[in-house]
Amino acid sequence: MPDNATLAPAYKALMAGDHGDPFTVLGMHKANGSLVVRALLPGAVSATVIEIRSGEKIAALGRVRNSDLFAASIPDRDEPFPYRFLIDWGGGYEQELEDAYRFPPILGDMDVWLLSEGTHHRPYEKMGAHPAEIDGVSGVSFAVWAPAARRVSVVGDFNNWDGRRNMMRFRHECGVWEIFMPHLAAGDIYKFEVKAQNGSVILKADPFAFRAQLRPDTASVVHWMPPIYPATIERKEANAFFAPISIYEAHLGSWRLPFEYGKRWLTYRDLAEQLIPYVRDLGFTHIELMPVNEHPHDGSWGYQPTGLYAPTSRFGTPDDFLHFVKTAHEQGLGVILDWVPAHFPVDEHGLAQFDGTHLYEHEDPREGAHQEWGTLIYNYGRKEVRNYLVGNALYWIERFGVDGLRVDAVASMLYRDYSREPGEWIPNRYGGRENLESIAFLRNVNEIIGAERPEAVTMAEESTSFPKVSRPVWEGGLGFHYKWNLGWMNDTLEYMKQDPLNRKYHHDKMRFALMYAFTENFVLPLSHDEVVHCKGSMLGRMPGDEWQRFANLRAYYGFMWGHPGKKLLFMGSEFGQYAEWDANGTLDWNLLQYPLHSGVQRLIRDLNSVYRAFPALHQMDFDQRGFEWIVHDDVDNSVFAFQRRDKHGNFVIVISNFTPVTRQGYRIGVPLEGWYREILNTDALIYGGSGVHNGELEARQIFSHGHDWSLSVAIPPLATCMLVRKG
Repeated sequence: MPDNATLAPAYKALMAGDHGDPFTVLGMHKANGSLVVRALLPGAVSATVIEIRSGEKIAALGRVRNSDLFAASIPDRDEPFPYRFLIDWGGGYEQELEDAYRFPPILGDMDVWLLSEGTHHRPYEKMGAHPAEIDGVSGVSFAVWAPAARRVSVVGDFNNWDGRRNMMRFRHECGVWEIFMPHLAAGDIYKFEVKAQNGSVILKADPFAFRAQLRPDTASVVHWMPPIYPATIERKEANAFFAPISIYEAHLGSWRLPFEYGKRWLTYRDLAEQLIPYVRDLGFTHIELMPVNEHPHDGSWGYQPTGLYAPTSRFGTPDDFLHFVKTAHEQGLGVILDWVPAHFPVDEHGLAQFDGTHLYEHEDPREGAHQEWGTLIYNYGRKEVRNYLVGNALYWIERFGVDGLRVDAVASMLYRDYSREPGEWIPNRYGGRENLESIAFLRNVNEIIGAERPEAVTMAEESTSFPKVSRPVWEGGLGFHYKWNLGWMNDTLEYMKQDPLNRKYHHDKMRFALMYAFTENFVLPLSHDEVVHCKGSMLGRMPGDEWQRFANLRAYYGFMWGHPGKKLLFMGSEFGQYAEWDANGTLDWNLLQYPLHSGVQRLIRDLNSVYRAFPALHQMDFDQRGFEWIVHDDVDNSVFAFQRRDKHGNFVIVISNFTPVTRQGYRIGVPLEGWYREILNTDALIYGGSGVHNGELEARQIFSHGHDWSLSVAIPPLATCMLVRKG
């Protein structure tokens, strides 16, 4: 057909892969009372238009100016109709293909409105790659936010990674590029080829991809969006403030190695069969997973994610991960995910300078970079970035049914001067150090989760004295349900590492947390951060000979389980691993053949059992009325004793002795007369202790510690025991 000179610049731009709106040229268009069809088919010999309804060959496309562009006029037809191409690729190979440029836009008016407004709580339902059917044709719809790009294309094996073949439609209203690609399906590998305004071409993984290739490959993989995971009242109650919450933190890649030769990791399904029953048997209520988002570097442990919407392919598919969560719930365990909205890595295929500009991050490194970690900071003031992160939080809760998100590095989000020297940060608009945009984002995401999925909870890893982290937004708080008590962790571990002879000089370390214990809803964390970077294992921090080290550890765990606050313990610490955690190895399971190690494991099982069985140990964790000191000032003997109470007035008495001397006849005051029995003693022979115990004790009417009644107790050496009143 004759070439239209007015289209010559468009043809040139298409051939160069530099057309910002290919749908205005390619496909079928009305033209002067007839139709014209244009296609860009690099490598084709010839092409023919076939009408789908009749199956007839309507017109042969002619090559335009010896280029890879083909065009044909269809006279006597003025209304577009469904068609496909019959393409001759040479060598006798012909192929019938749908034309991606004949399909309508993907985003509806409401999607465009909400995306542009930054209030589309579930952007993942439209963004990214979705297997779909349009006009009876199966394929995949693609959408990506890149408002500053000159051109964006979908590339993969299906088009020889040629960015000219499938250039996308630009929706100016919301900065999104979109296209429906017929013939593609779940399992296809793809990336977005982005041409920046300066002419550079970059390949980017899909920020919304549900699945990614296994490192070192970095492409995205088309996958079905998981169905909505039903919410239940049982899960809501299991995550509530009054519930017993005892969390086993795990790194899936190093919990246990597979037995099969040549297999690097257990799969999600392997872990469902092995890890879940193990955690349930130990009596934990929840399992917390270090980040499962796709990440390129094993050594980051998942804390530098490039694929926030994709469960890492190291352990299997998204369907496999969903099976893991379902199995946990079936066996009565909640699942908490570590979630990282604080920063992202600079890997070229990731979010950094996504469309050639600082799209997801701040341009100024004083705002947009963590020099300490070598990562970039999200621009929380940009509505589309907030929308991306809020949608991601809901995605894991709604589509995989996770019970909670533990938000990593919250302190780094709250302060603009975090880990920065003067001159390396920019004050907020009021001249202060608080990151107002980040604070607004955290409040927003917590409010939305609370409104949309009230059965789920959020937890903050926050190491400063920022007020009201776990208070509702309407009270001026950040809206988290729980906050990690890193102050308690640091203080008590500092105390425990002291020689027992010197502990009297550090007595406040064990009681100081009670000065602020009820200002937040605290979780007591002994996490992975405490067993790496030359800090030693939990057992390795304990002083003394081998017996004393184990006794110290058992006494500490007993004190922790009696103390107000939910519990968290990192894997390996439950059986007293000697070595620091090695993410490239596995836990030292062989240690369980030795009684002292198996004794610690048995103690953890029994602590969890007692903790769950007695509401006084968990029901009023965040209420001052649920705690009362009995002994807090016995500095010379390093003894502590306190009551834990439930809402009905039932109580458990917790007594700890952090010296290797048995305290016979130690008198403590109790609220009521009657007989008391020991429900747990970390010095029991079955745990590897010395066997000093109390059995049943009768309260005598002898005034002590503000009470008319008291007990004469034998407090074992380096031990914690718990007592309850009979009846």
